Amino acid sequence: MCGIWALFGCDKSFDVQCSNIMKVAHRGPDAFRFGNVDGFTKCWFGFHRLAIVDQLYGMQPLRLQKFPHLWLCYNGEIYNHKRVKKDFKFDFQTEVDGEIIIHLYQMCGIEQMTRMLDGVFAFILLDTANRKVFLGRDTYGVRPMFKLHTDDGVLAVCSEAKGLINIGHSMSTTPRITPFPPGHYEVFDIKEDQKVKFVERSRFHSCKDEPLHTIYDGLTKLPTDFELETVKSNIRILLENAVRKRLMAHRRIGCLLSGGLDSSLVAALLLKLSREDNLKYPVQTFAIGTEDSPDACAARKVAAHIGSEHHEVLFTPEDGIKAIEEVIFSLETYDITTVRASIAMYLVSKYIKEKTDSVVIFSGEGSDELTQGYIYFHKAPSPKEAAEDSERLLNELYMFDVLRADRTTAAHGLELRVPFLDHRFTAYYLSLPEELRVPKNGIEKHLLREAFNDAALLPQEILWRRKEAFSDGVCSDKRSWYSVLQEHIESQVTDDQLEKAAERFPFNEPKTKEGYFYRQVFEKFYPGRAEWLTHYWMPKWVNATDPSARTLPIYKQENGTPNDGVEAGGIHLNHFTT
Repeated sequence: MCGIWALFGCDKSFDVQCSNIMKVAHRGPDAFRFGNVDGFTKCWFGFHRLAIVDQLYGMQPLRLQKFPHLWLCYNGEIYNHKRVKKDFKFDFQTEVDGEIIIHLYQMCGIEQMTRMLDGVFAFILLDTANRKVFLGRDTYGVRPMFKLHTDDGVLAVCSEAKGLINIGHSMSTTPRITPFPPGHYEVFDIKEDQKVKFVERSRFHSCKDEPLHTIYDGLTKLPTDFELETVKSNIRILLENAVRKRLMAHRRIGCLLSGGLDSSLVAALLLKLSREDNLKYPVQTFAIGTEDSPDACAARKVAAHIGSEHHEVLFTPEDGIKAIEEVIFSLETYDITTVRASIAMYLVSKYIKEKTDSVVIFSGEGSDELTQGYIYFHKAPSPKEAAEDSERLLNELYMFDVLRADRTTAAHGLELRVPFLDHRFTAYYLSLPEELRVPKNGIEKHLLREAFNDAALLPQEILWRRKEAFSDGVCSDKRSWYSVLQEHIESQVTDDQLEKAAERFPFNEPKTKEGYFYRQVFEKFYPGRAEWLTHYWMPKWVNATDPSARTLPIYKQENGTPNDGVEAGGIHLNHFTT
């Protein structure tokens, strides 16, 4: 995890540009570089490094003696770099995994190169010989990237939108800052005056496509029939392989652990493989909650079962309320469920940074979207519609849960790894018959649970633990996090303000006081940038006015949850806590 920044076609002063790149310094606390490109005085690169692989020669922009015309600035991990290097007999100059991007581009061009990368990444590649700039981002947008392209030929790129707000330009209107679309690359020409012209955008991978890089992941060919035992075996093999390839690190590895299915499976597989690989340190797991929270209790059971060095981070409602503003600043969004679920993840990340030496952090993001884990999937009209919505959620991850997971960890200089979003694993799971993937016997993620039922990785009570709402799981049964938030916000937003919300916020009008409150804070930091969120996260097939699990009738029936005075609606759960 690093902070990348680049600017093309702008001749503003060094001081102005340096202040922009410093806004993402938190993403790379180990080293910093900023400068322009030889022979291109209007082209600048900035880089904040978190040293995970090749701590000696990993500074960027990365340049190779063999290809001096290529400048690479990237954030991410390329898991198959050693296998591809070996198969094509590339002569590496460093041990940096991203060096493979330069070799593949030089050998086969931008399209084939992007399709062969197994990993998570956001990159800026400058080819001075051909006067081209290339941008690319991984399938699910696990690594963030934003861009600004003005009418007068200025192109700016950064890991976070905040690093682009004060870019100099001559437009009469404020240029838009947009998230770079996951699974795509873009090509730009550099003109003689060093201004930049857009050429094309192309998709190189989508979530259902079997990735081209499958032949370089070291696994033998898997059986292709859909017999249940075959499917269960393939799921186990592919998820374990997804965890194994993500062990690539020269820094200490840890794992977020809530005691729910997703994080528990990841933690159990991580501990199993760390022992097989003879890691020289115990793997740390981290849970957060109030002292008597259901999540904290379940996490203790999992940690004891798998043998991790477990850390329990206790927080108070006051801690959570106090963190809201800095969380929204880090997130760059006002989406209700994203903000609500980010606070505990932000606080546990802060603890990891301050109290431990773990830097590479595994987590369970992506499972709910892939395996139809949200409670509202029980209401799907048909397996086909459930499958379609699963794909929609995966394609929107970069705006919601992947954004949450990246920003809350990156704010504290940590690198997140998410095995459930492995390209090959997701492509296989989405290829399964729609009927296999839906909730079964009233239990969501039934197929995933069944696949690991006989693996002895987890206690049965954890493997089959029903989904816990974030506001219920992280806090006491007596007073939920959801209730704490509503009580605080009631004193911050008046009925009159909410009634006039459409006048003040005509785009993405907030419908609740909580939504209004988050929007106020967002506008304080990012005035006039409401379009960064295209729409609120909301469930389908239910009459949702709020994304909280506590507002869904099926959840309240199963868990005996009080109404809290909120109209019945949808559900959205924090992946870390499931």
